[in-house]
Amino acid sequence: MTVLGRVRRYLLTVAGPVRSPAHNVQLAALLALNAGVLNSVGFVAVSVYTSHMTGLTASVADHLVLGGSAVVLTGLLGIATFMAGAAACALLFNWGRRRGLRGRYANVLVLEALLVLLFGLLAEEFAWRHRDLVFVAVLCFTMGMQNAIITKISGAQIRTTHVTGMITDIGIELGKLAYFSRTPGLPPVVPDLGKLGVLALLVGLFFGGGILGALGYLEFGFATLVPLALVLLAAAAAPLAADVRRHRRSVKLP
Repeated sequence: MTVLGRVRRYLLTVAGPVRSPAHNVQLAALLALNAGVLNSVGFVAVSVYTSHMTGLTASVADHLVLGGSAVVLTGLLGIATFMAGAAACALLFNWGRRRGLRGRYANVLVLEALLVLLFGLLAEEFAWRHRDLVFVAVLCFTMGMQNAIITKISGAQIRTTHVTGMITDIGIELGKLAYFSRTPGLPPVVPDLGKLGVLALLVGLFFGGGILGALGYLEFGFATLVPLALVLLAAAAAPLAADVRRHRRSVKLP
């Protein structure tokens, strides 16, 4: 098989319906980096961590007591649109699955890529006085959609925006690694080193994406999201294109 053929085959499988643990980790790595960039750009631009639903929920509760209607409104908008993004993912995924599409996962990723691409290209030109609310809504919707699709893909084993959970799991595995049992006759406590490595990779990529997002936004503004959107689109477009070709062939049949 030629190099081009291998690349095409890989692109058909990395976001395709037939999954392997390796493909799940590879796609999760890209999405963790993407989440770190989007989260950082959102904070530098509008002072909101758009992947951090725990923080937004706590902020709404605090400011309902302390006062600050603008913070409450922003927080509720972020929570609602994050939830809407997850719901949109479920709708699009189940629509594709019921039709046996290869792009049942990729459709969601393509939509995310297009949203990020349009946001990166157009956000600087948006002059509405309350544009920060639009930015929060778009970024939280995208984050919710992304977190939901990797949850679907991995069977709820991987989250790319939920760093709290990943760091908790890292702590658990480190605790297992450090545990020394002196009780005879009992099975040893064995850490899952593979899981530990994957979690450390994802947290590291989220962190690295945060650095890239902050540096990129300060230098290039929202346009820093464009290359990332194109990479995500390239990673997800092949299964969608395969479905389009299959549909065209079926339409031509008598």
